[in-house]
Amino acid sequence: MGGTHLNKLGIKSIYDLKEITYIGFTSVIFNIFKIRNKIKETVNKIIEFDPDILLTVDSPDFTLRVAKKVKKINPNIKTIHYVAPQVWVWRESRVKKFKKFLDHVLLLFNFEKKYFDKENIKNTFVGHPLLENKKNFKIDLSNFIKTDKKLISLFAGSRSSEISILLPILIDFVKLMNNKFMEYHFVFHATDQNRNLIKEKVTKSNLKNVDVVSDENIKLQILSNSKFAVSKSGTVSLEICNLKIPSIIIYKMNYLNFIIVKLLVKTKYANIINIINKKEIIPELIQNECNAKEIYRSVVYLLKNPELMDKQINQVNNTLNDIRSKTSSSEEASAVISTYLNA
Repeated sequence: MGGTHLNKLGIKSIYDLKEITYIGFTSVIFNIFKIRNKIKETVNKIIEFDPDILLTVDSPDFTLRVAKKVKKINPNIKTIHYVAPQVWVWRESRVKKFKKFLDHVLLLFNFEKKYFDKENIKNTFVGHPLLENKKNFKIDLSNFIKTDKKLISLFAGSRSSEISILLPILIDFVKLMNNKFMEYHFVFHATDQNRNLIKEKVTKSNLKNVDVVSDENIKLQILSNSKFAVSKSGTVSLEICNLKIPSIIIYKMNYLNFIIVKLLVKTKYANIINIINKKEIIPELIQNECNAKEIYRSVVYLLKNPELMDKQINQVNNTLNDIRSKTSSSEEASAVISTYLNA
């Protein structure tokens, strides 16, 4: 089961990934019965297939429930989970439960090891795939973006629930920028699924200096050539950091979800770079501060002070050097899986 990337490899999912993708506590509660049915359906398919290894990737509230049920029914199936749940953010006590049904955990960050070592759960630091040097296919951007202006990349999220909140804010931010500056062109980075949704909203806004792209190679090329990036909180920020692009982080959710998160989360920051350093290296505009005026003020301040952008890039790069794997996440993960296949 997977999304568009696995589908492109010819892997046929038993259902669309969107059917189990929900953001926020309230949306999960409202769809709890649908999620339970999908967990049951997935478990039944796995047991029927009878694999040697069950590899679960991310989405722990779904995938780990599946792994737990599969392990209970058939203990001979080896369970490997890729992307450790963020126990360093909240619910560290979960780790004790994992050792009952997980044979191995693949870690994105080396600082996570101590949480799993403490409970004697086999784990391997494989590194984050977004921190690897990708093949940068040279693309003539003039075929896609008709401008010689400086580029600013915008990331409104990959889920419709995120986009519905962040996209109007970012559009208003662009309008504020256009009132003062003429030298910037803005590009929304979209997935194949939400490209048309973003395109429709941008078209209605009548903004002439905005494009929407979804092709991965084109997005990478545009980001590499961007002067700045405004990104929703999430893993995409690591890709921005890896390309040495100065940025700010934004995020906003409905008020009830925000209150619940504040009560449960034990970290002060949303971005992994800030969490690791225990201070704000990349500016974060969260919840009430996530509005067009504050984004405008923060972006303009940094653009007018290039020494601050350089300082951010240097601090970020030092942090990334400490959390990169020696080879690649794919090679490290494959090596672990191979040991179980050959056992």
